[in-house]
Amino acid sequence: MEVRIGIKHSPRELAFETEAQAEEVRALFEQAAEHALVALSDTKGRQYLIDSESVAYVELGGDAGRKVGFIS
Repeated sequence: MEVRIGIKHSPRELAFETEAQAEEVRALFEQAAEHALVALSDTKGRQYLIDSESVAYVELGGDAGRKVGFIS
């Protein structure tokens, strides 16, 4: 699943793919009021620590990846 996170006062967004389900990611951000950081990992094993107070928006879903090559 593709995740896009908008950061306050930043013109760019954080975009990555994760194995987590949309409900899991949503629950992490809903619990963010209790914690200062939200921890997510992508399909390549990289981890992202995001300050919960600087999140402007979270977009969940989208294509799992771009198709490369020809379709017959």
